Formats: sequence, C-alpha cells, structure tokens
Amino acid sequence: MRIRTLGKKAVLIAALTPTSLLHALPEDSDKPIHIVGKTAEMDRQAKTLVYRGDVRIDQGTLRVVADTMVVEYEADQVVRITATGSPARYQQQLEGNQGHVHANAREIVYHTQSEALDLKGKAHLLQRGSELKGDVIRYDIVAGKVDARAESRGPVRMILQPARQVR
Repeated sequence: MRIRTLGKKAVLIAALTPTSLLHALPEDSDKPIHIVGKTAEMDRQAKTLVYRGDVRIDQGTLRVVADTMVVEYEADQVVRITATGSPARYQQQLEGNQGHVHANAREIVYHTQSEALDLKGKAHLLQRGSELKGDVIRYDIVAGKVDARAESRGPVRMILQPARQVR
C-alpha cells in the first residue's frame, strides 16, 4: 500500500500568495506507510481497514493522529483515509526547510490519488504563522491551494502573517 503526497451561509476561496503557502515534501509519497493503533479490523469485501484507539499514520514527514481511521483501498492501492477524533491532527514538513504545516478537524479525509486533505468540523490549518479556520477546508498538498467555507457556525477566518525578510 502507498499513500500519495478537504445549508451554506458563506463561501470563501482563500488564495494565499506563493510566499505564504508552501508545498509539502514531494518525496513523502514514495516512503512506506506505518500505521499503529490499539485495534485493527480488515474487511476484504468492503475493501477497508479500520484502526481504533490512538491511531497514528507516518509516511516520511507526514503524520496523522486520530481516535479512529478507516483506510479504503482498490486494487491493493490506498485511495482514501478518513481520520476522526477530538480532533484528528495532521502535520507535514514543507519544502526548503520552511517548517511544518499543521491541521486539525473533527474529520480529516486524505485523498491519496489527488494528494488532497478535506478538513471537516472546526477545521484549522496553520502554516508559517498564518492560519485559516472554517467549517470545511480543502488543502491540495501538491498545488499548495486552499479552499475554505463556512456552514452554520460562522464565517471563515484567516490570519496572514507579513512576509519575513531574510537578512
């Protein structure tokens, strides 16, 4: 298996500048996946693996931690991982030694083919001091694109840090 490296009241597409939104390490998708949890259950017919209890996935610098994870696969390839928790957490190293991107939400869906994350329920994305909060955030890891929307809880909120100059 291999993972490749988320009634509407308001909608906002957040277009962050290239200097404020950087890309995750592309080589992470070529690393092996390590999954640990207290229990694991495989259903060949449904093509799922369900892990429960302090579940953690590591692949290169990518890490997802949750209470429960459902791994869906087709033709022996992982296609989607759904992590739920209070909250579920994601982190990954950025290219060029630019730190990490951190995210959390009640549910994190990792689409392995498109290398994208759907963060649902009290979604929060933090990168280099800038942050984005909303009900739903979609983070395209490869393209470095973020889309966010608010549903019933309120507006999308963003805090952008000024560009830091290297001296």
